[in-house]
Amino acid sequence: MMKRFLESDRLFYGWYIVAAAFIILFFNSGARYAFGVMFKPMVEEFGWSRGSVSLVFFVNMIIFALALLITGRLYDRYGPKWVIIISTLFISSGFALTSTIQSIGQFFLSYGVLAAIGVAGTAVPLIATITSRWFEKRRGLAISLALSGNSLGHFALVPLFTFFTLSFGWRALYLSIGIVMLIVNLLIAFFVIRGDPHHLGMKPFGEREDGIGNRGLKGNPLSTNDNQDFGLKQAMRTRSYWFFVVIMFICGGGDYFATTHLIPMATDYGVSPQTAGNMLGWYGLMSLAGILVAGPTADRIGNKIPIALTFVLRFFLYLLVLQYKTLPSLYLFAFLFGFTHLITAPLTPMLIGKLYGVRSIGILTGFVNTVHFLGGGFWAYIAGVIFDETGSYQLAFLLSAAMAAVAALCSLGIAEGE
Repeated sequence: MMKRFLESDRLFYGWYIVAAAFIILFFNSGARYAFGVMFKPMVEEFGWSRGSVSLVFFVNMIIFALALLITGRLYDRYGPKWVIIISTLFISSGFALTSTIQSIGQFFLSYGVLAAIGVAGTAVPLIATITSRWFEKRRGLAISLALSGNSLGHFALVPLFTFFTLSFGWRALYLSIGIVMLIVNLLIAFFVIRGDPHHLGMKPFGEREDGIGNRGLKGNPLSTNDNQDFGLKQAMRTRSYWFFVVIMFICGGGDYFATTHLIPMATDYGVSPQTAGNMLGWYGLMSLAGILVAGPTADRIGNKIPIALTFVLRFFLYLLVLQYKTLPSLYLFAFLFGFTHLITAPLTPMLIGKLYGVRSIGILTGFVNTVHFLGGGFWAYIAGVIFDETGSYQLAFLLSAAMAAVAALCSLGIAEGE
């Protein structure tokens, strides 16, 4: 069993990277999904509309998405250590300032701008890319294990945050998150994180002496050269890349519609705040099951079929909530939608690497994930506006179902090389 994790007679250093990535994402997920916990308490304290609070989240996601492009380029050029360190300083200052806000303008600055810049350098896209650099063989397993930190943090911290908010208030919670992330991320960045293994005189796990490994470009219909790596401009000339961009816009919309509005919606229908927080926590645990299945499955059957099935399942879950809004139906939605939440996270660097190589994987995945988070912020905002105008989320669920159907069809159009 241990041979799967060893190269020569020592534990391969890439597995330490996996452990570090797990811990970073554990706390990062808590920071991101805390927004749903604080949504209603902030509305009640300040008297803001749901659309206004959702607009702050939209701005956060715009800045976050644009920052992903920058962090992707910085990572490709300088490696991850200082990207993570500087990003952590932004996160901590943004959350600390959020704990002191008295106006919507201050909220836009602290959470919408500062925290967003910081989270971009410690979020799933960059961490998945860091992990993928260290592995050729067992890349899917390594990325899935790293990203499981996001799911377990979501599961463990959201119910804890809900209890903390009910006991001490949302301001104390934001301040505590900022302090904890500052300490944890800086320790990991200084003492564990390393960049490209080739720069350290090492090879990615499973790479052959000829440097080709298991990348799988041979026979790729997008490439005229078996060893060719694509840049962003070259990838944008292919239909598959744009299909994937559309998929990820819709995927992000579904993800952040659910995580931002699930707790407010559940409490609208009589669910207690703590139970709604627990519901979102279980959502996070089920996302762990999703990524643990997604990576190894894609290693065997490819990436596009798991992606297509994800959106077929989402289509039916949206219809479920359109028809039923009971505690069991909301729990079922949280469980099964949570299972789909992170499936595309390990598959994105895997699919991009398979189609276009790894030389520019930071910017290629960065662009795709920029679109993903723009979709997330946009649809979370529109859902808030729809609620303000109609008094419910019905129209938002109906439109989400239609978009899920479009994403499933686009998945089947990807020309994945075998």
